[in-house]
Amino acid sequence: MVGRQICHLLAADGRLIRAFVRATADQAKVNELKSLGASVVQGDLRDPDSLHAACQGVSAIVTTASSMPFAYRPGENTPQTTDQDGYLSLIEAAQGAGVGQFIYTSFVQYPVSFPLQDAKRAVEDRLRNNGLTYTILQPTYFMEVWLSPAVGFDYANRKATIYGTGVNPIRWISFQDVAQFAVASLDNPAARNATLQLGGPDALNPLEVVGIFEQACGDPFEVQHVPVEALQGQFAAATDPMEKSFAGLMIGLAAAQPVDLSATAKSFPITLKTVQEYAHEVSNS
Repeated sequence: MVGRQICHLLAADGRLIRAFVRATADQAKVNELKSLGASVVQGDLRDPDSLHAACQGVSAIVTTASSMPFAYRPGENTPQTTDQDGYLSLIEAAQGAGVGQFIYTSFVQYPVSFPLQDAKRAVEDRLRNNGLTYTILQPTYFMEVWLSPAVGFDYANRKATIYGTGVNPIRWISFQDVAQFAVASLDNPAARNATLQLGGPDALNPLEVVGIFEQACGDPFEVQHVPVEALQGQFAAATDPMEKSFAGLMIGLAAAQPVDLSATAKSFPITLKTVQEYAHEVSNS
């Protein structure tokens, strides 16, 4: 999702792109990358040899890959094997190949420890301490994911699941804007060895978001609340890394607060997509 958008932006900017894809990648998506002029190299984050080959002659790495949620395979493709061990191998390969900049997509800090967050923090720590020039992007909640049927925000059927009270303001961000920040970070002095918290233009609590969708759709929504205590129970009972991570993300959503964008906005004058724009797009699709 984010990676493909980044490739489109890089191609539009006239950049030379090398796209790193798995052997199991959707051929239609691979063909799309080739149509942008990207050279395609096959490999896997869990295969260090393929990483060393892919990094040769590369000036910058921009990476968004993750085992979650779509590629997760218990015991095979997990936060540990891919989001942590795989990325640590990629950092080593990048350093050995003399890569000039490493742009890594993470996320903001969450109040509980869970496998995906633990992996992200381990990678961030390595980047900050290994000598590579790095940029760490920490976006908040993607509106295309967290305001979608996949997590209970079923705008098509006018139903919304709210985690917690729904009164905590959040700067929902579009994945398209995260891609813009990634591309704008290339060779940007403001992004050099920087950790950038990213969010959307408005701080809106989930109940306010429901109101925006009701206005866009022209119908009232049925709202269901999941208490924080229930989320904590799910978190405590979860044994699978993906289940544990999703429960941790939802606990974070129930407690999230807006990030401060004042410093980032000065260095990255990007026009950010609003929840209102997203709501009108999906309600009219």
